[in-house]
Amino acid sequence: MVDFLVVIEGGGTSRADQAPLRKGFKALFDKLREDRPKPSIVCAGGRGEAFKDFKTVLKSNPAAICLLLVDSEGPVESRSPPWDHVARRQGDGWQRPDGATDEQLHFMVETMETWLVADPDALATYHGSELKRTKLPRRKNLEEVSKSDLMAALLAATEHARTKGKYEKSHGFDRVG
Repeated sequence: MVDFLVVIEGGGTSRADQAPLRKGFKALFDKLREDRPKPSIVCAGGRGEAFKDFKTVLKSNPAAICLLLVDSEGPVESRSPPWDHVARRQGDGWQRPDGATDEQLHFMVETMETWLVADPDALATYHGSELKRTKLPRRKNLEEVSKSDLMAALLAATEHARTKGKYEKSHGFDRVG
């Protein structure tokens, strides 16, 4: 059987910090059909670390299926190859590694907070009655909300949340319920 490895941006800098993200993606991948291979998950912390780890995994596992999963950090032009997006994006400037294909780079969302705002009921469960839902974006397609506007809305919505406090990146990995 060919190894299947997915390098994922996020989760923090230590294995302990990355454990909730790894557990969440494992649960997601476990829902795949039983006859499909389940990937080994590499949580890489920051975006640059994820790219570096992907290149290492790709080089050291030439027979494996290796994928890189990162936030897009901005709108992706339709019909634009994914490696073109990260090559042009300020802060990345990534060149496609030797042997990598377009099918090996995948984008989640512009920013993790899109997933959080997409479920205001879960946010309310987490933050309690102090969550100001009216401050959250109400667009049907949250991917049309810029990263900066999304963060500002999430901070405003949680500004007076005493139980958990104002939104922090680490809240995105806490279990709700």
